[in-house]
Amino acid sequence: MAPVVSGFSKLSKKDKIKWLAEHHFNNDQNAIDTLVTYWNSDNGLQQLHDEFTENTISNYYLPFSVAPNFLINDKRYTLPMTIEESSVVAAASKAAKFWQTRGGFKANVISTTKVGQVHFMYHGNTEKLNRFFNIIKPKLLAAVSHITQNMEKRGGGIQEIELRDKTTTIDNYYQLHCTFETVDAMGANFINSCLEEFAKTLVSEATSYTGFLETERNIEIVMSILSNYVPNCLVNASVSCAIDDLPSTQTLSSRQYAEKFVRAVRIAEIEPYRATTHNKGIMNGIDAVVLATGNDFRAIEAGVHAYASRDGKYTSLTHAEIKNDIFTFSIEVPLALGTVGGLTSLHPLVKLALQLLERPNAKRLMEITAVAGLAQNFAAINSLITTGIQQGHMKMHLMNILNQFKATEEEKQQLIKYFETNTVTHSEVVSQIEKIRNS
Repeated sequence: MAPVVSGFSKLSKKDKIKWLAEHHFNNDQNAIDTLVTYWNSDNGLQQLHDEFTENTISNYYLPFSVAPNFLINDKRYTLPMTIEESSVVAAASKAAKFWQTRGGFKANVISTTKVGQVHFMYHGNTEKLNRFFNIIKPKLLAAVSHITQNMEKRGGGIQEIELRDKTTTIDNYYQLHCTFETVDAMGANFINSCLEEFAKTLVSEATSYTGFLETERNIEIVMSILSNYVPNCLVNASVSCAIDDLPSTQTLSSRQYAEKFVRAVRIAEIEPYRATTHNKGIMNGIDAVVLATGNDFRAIEAGVHAYASRDGKYTSLTHAEIKNDIFTFSIEVPLALGTVGGLTSLHPLVKLALQLLERPNAKRLMEITAVAGLAQNFAAINSLITTGIQQGHMKMHLMNILNQFKATEEEKQQLIKYFETNTVTHSEVVSQIEKIRNS
């Protein structure tokens, strides 16, 4: 068991690693070398990475990939994707190539409203609180004018402040429910700064409000924080084509393919066990673009899955239908994204990712990201209803297994050729490596 350490954050990076090696890695030089290997040789860039967070000892790299041939609203894009799962980029690229000759993807932003709340306790008459709120509402807005002025110049700001009575769920519990427009910024810092000022003003105004009894003036702020549930920050994306333009196989006509595809999506709409994996596949595409563009994929995940449960049951984010011999596949998803602020102006690869997308504004990035999720889902369902998911996935995973066993280039070439006509499994790869090495 490692001893308690004080002042760890003040140690140099080398001293942090020395402490870890001594107390966690049995002074294993290989562990030390591995951590140092992933340092960036450009000291300025390494310092930038070190200062992103606390107690940085190394860098954790993920592949930065691209998926070309995305036709979105009649404009062609190459999507940046940061993800380690082997088949995701290949699947997205395949879907993009398929739909580029069938009209491409259509996408539009429905709304961009974001939410923050001041949670507080008030022990008193609700009607009095409502009167008090209506009186001080202009003061709440005035209190944040120094924060909102630049956002307002860009077309954003505070949309509304509501007082919400939540006492039916928790005694004496109320909210200031606030909506915001943050334009091209994700807006977390802006929203949280406004909320904290609202909270201060709420408390200070209550202490001198003559309409309250003495016992009613003591408003307790529990917390002031934005919400990552953004059901009114929505984007829609879709593809459609004539049924005859869909794939056909030896066992499925194009119509049968369409009908089977619609059934597969319908199952995800009504079955939470399937919907969870179905939506995870969608998030493979969405998260990869979100991470590549320096946005907060944890916030996106939380908001998306809450949205999938908004009617009381977890369901599919995508929908498919056949109408008048036209197949349509679509997604509606909440995405609170930004193209200014945060890592967008700091991380070199994030800058390149946004440059690759021709420096989109937040709405355009919402459209592109939703399309990535739809494309990923199309590719997954296409595999599931035809060859099965493992055939393509395991062939992409083959290289990971070969690298795990430190296969030489000659061994890799032999095994890639072998598995062109044989099923990839971990045990079969191991068996074939042993055969090559024993011979």
